[in-house]
Amino acid sequence: MPFTLSWVIWILAFVLLEGAALARRAPGDTLSEHVWRWFRVKDPRPTALTWVLRAVLLTGCVWLTGHLAFGL
Repeated sequence: MPFTLSWVIWILAFVLLEGAALARRAPGDTLSEHVWRWFRVKDPRPTALTWVLRAVLLTGCVWLTGHLAFGL
C-alpha cells in the first residue's frame, strides 16, 4: 500500500508540473522538450553519439510500451 500512495503522489506531481509548463507556454518547459534536448532529438546534424542516444530513447520507449500494455 505505501507504494500505491507514492505512485499516486508521483503522478499527481507530474500532472501539476506538466500542466504548469503547458499553461506557461514557454519553450523548454515540458518533459517532452527536456527529453528532446537530453537525447538530441532535434539536432540538425546528428553525430554517432546522437544516433546512440536516439536508439536508447527508442528502445526505452518500446520497452515501456510493452511493459505497461502487455506486462512484458
